[in-house]
Order: sequence, then structure tokens, then C-alpha cells
Amino acid sequence: MKKAIAIAVGVILVGVIAVLGIAATKPDTVHVERSLSMNASPAEIHPQINNYKNWMAWSPWEKQDPNMKRSFSGPESGVGAKYAWVGNDNVGTGDMTITSSEPEKITLDLHFVKPFEGTSKVTFTMVPQGDATKVTWAMDGDNAFPCKVMQVFMSMDDCCGKEFEKGLASLKTVSETSQTAKGKSAEEKAEEKTDEKKETANNG
Repeated sequence: MKKAIAIAVGVILVGVIAVLGIAATKPDTVHVERSLSMNASPAEIHPQINNYKNWMAWSPWEKQDPNMKRSFSGPESGVGAKYAWVGNDNVGTGDMTITSSEPEKITLDLHFVKPFEGTSKVTFTMVPQGDATKVTWAMDGDNAFPCKVMQVFMSMDDCCGKEFEKGLASLKTVSETSQTAKGKSAEEKAEEKTDEKKETANNG
């Protein structure tokens, strides 16, 4: 019995050492990037990213913990705007601050506290393509050793990339809906002006 236990312990130790050895070979930095074309202008998309309160309509992590505690500080939007959260195991704890806000590019400093301490740079770029806009969501950060261990069993690109894809799809819906609503409003105003002209002509 003791021999069997010793063998089992030995196998486990060998497995742990192997996992740690593989983890040590993982890169010290991580890059995740996804893009999606949206039928909206950068001007329509920009405020959805530039104001953290708008993230609740499209961020994939907002949907993973309905009881997440949120706090906002600094200006409502743009450089200096800060968003902090405390959530379940799916979303963890952290904060992010907008460090640069240009018409076609927004950058953020992302700081995770839980489940692992870490910092990353997040960039949203909006490149006009005719009547559409190509939006790219990218993240670059330090690859902490606990994350390297996780990457022995899963791909960080696949894991975060899937969430980026969900978020971009939701951002597309929100932005295109905003664009459509604006277009309808313009059409309605045009119709109102036409009706006013007809009424004036009839009264004349």
C-alpha cells in the first residue's frame, strides 16, 4: 500500500514538474487581437467605447456577473475616465483607465487584481472603409507565471479572443442601431420640412 502511494505521489510530482517546465517556456508577454467591420462611422462607434457606462450594453464580461459591483471616477468620458469592478470568478477584480482618446483610436490601461495581478494595454482602433468601419480590439500585457501555467492547458488567444469576438459583435449591434436611429431621425426631419413646405404652399 505504501509503495502504491509512493508511486502515485511520484507520478504527481513528475506531472507538476513537467507542467511548470512547459509553463516556463511560455512568452513573457501576451497579445490578443480581433477585428470586425461595422456599418457605422467612427463617430458613432467612438462614444460607445469612450464612455465606460456605455460598456454595459456591449462588453461580454458585463453579462457574466449580473451582481458585479461597479464604480466610476474621473471625467465621464475620455482621458482620465476610470472604471473599477469587483465580481465573481469569471470577471475577477480590477480597473481600467482611458489614457488616450482620439477620433479613430482609444487606449486604456487595464489593471487586474484578481484572480491574478497583472497589467495590460488595450487599444481600440477604428479605420474607415467606405461606409463601414473596421474596429480592432487589441490587448498587450505581461504574461505572469500563473497565467503561463494556465496556458499549458488553454490558449490565451482562444480564451480572450472569443470574448473579444462577442464584444465586437455586440458593439456592432449597438453602433449600427445608433446609426440607424440617427438616419431615421434625419429622414423624419426631412419629411417634416417637406410637409411644412406643402402646407405653406397650400395656404398661399
